[in-house]
Amino acid sequence: MIWIIIFFSAALAAFAGIFYLFSRVRRLAPFCRLTERHKVLSWVAAAAPVTALSAGIFCCFNLFTMIVVILHLMFIWIACDIIGTVCHKITKKKRHYGIEAAAVLFITSAVLGIGWYYAHDVRATRYSLQTDKSLGGAPLRIVLFADSHLGVTMNGDGFAKEMDRIQAEKPDLIIIAGDFVDDDTEKQDMLAACEKLGSMQTEYGIFYCYGNHDNGYFGYRNFTPQELRDALEANHVSILEDSAQLIDDRFYLIGRKDRNMEDRISALDLTAGLDASKYIIMVDHQPNDYQNEADAGADLVLSGHTHGGHIFPAGQIGLLLRMNDAVYGRETRGTCDFIVTSGISGWAIPFKTGCISEYCVIDISES
Repeated sequence: MIWIIIFFSAALAAFAGIFYLFSRVRRLAPFCRLTERHKVLSWVAAAAPVTALSAGIFCCFNLFTMIVVILHLMFIWIACDIIGTVCHKITKKKRHYGIEAAAVLFITSAVLGIGWYYAHDVRATRYSLQTDKSLGGAPLRIVLFADSHLGVTMNGDGFAKEMDRIQAEKPDLIIIAGDFVDDDTEKQDMLAACEKLGSMQTEYGIFYCYGNHDNGYFGYRNFTPQELRDALEANHVSILEDSAQLIDDRFYLIGRKDRNMEDRISALDLTAGLDASKYIIMVDHQPNDYQNEADAGADLVLSGHTHGGHIFPAGQIGLLLRMNDAVYGRETRGTCDFIVTSGISGWAIPFKTGCISEYCVIDISES
């Protein structure tokens, strides 16, 4: 509900931003001359490039990307406007609105260009953990990824290339912490990605827990939740839904249902009856139950969902509203380590500002 409010607030701000951009474009020399002859026509002419840009982004991408671009243009132009006003008052020189507009376009293009790069350039982030518990005398290597949201920055072929990189890490197991697909994912990409997962070679297999987007919100994609489940299981991906597995008598792996599920079992109930002397790994798509998971005896909790903040300052807003316990990285509470990945892709918007796309290589050894 909170994110719905935030989205509509952003949409209203973008709508206001479009009119603000109209007014800024109208100050440029060609439109100023037109204003002297016909005020209404000058507004129409100033609206044309902004409207064309907005419509182009909407048609090529989606509404959410359009909102992000408009908001960046608006806030950067406001900043340049303030700087231009201050400089004019100090120097008493004539303002060059064309130079200000060029600066706005350059800065916005640079910020979003870097954001495009960060969203599409997937990096390997490495963590080394130690435990007092026995792991059977051998270290354990996990590769974690989440939030592929197939179709945003990678299709089935792009996903396969990233899996080749993950295969080269020689993981003992691969964990997918939710949001494997999204409402806009095409069936052919989902099937191709599942088939690629089926070809991966690991010691213990691939394990998956659902995120909030995997079953879809709007019901217009061309495959059903059951077809997704069937494709994963047909390719030997183990689905964990509020269940625990003892793997090779070395460690437990627990996958939680997404917090949006009303019948989700508590962390404490999930660990009840487990051998506490063994290392316990818990996978929870949304990182917002830290204290309960630590109290339940988990040694490592793996999450995604936040995309590392995705578009600044979304992550900081989530923390302020206490929607998440963390946005990115590693945190330790008591004897429990928590890791939140920024995701191998992102939701709806092909930019990441202030964060990266990644998969995580987690090496755990006995201390």
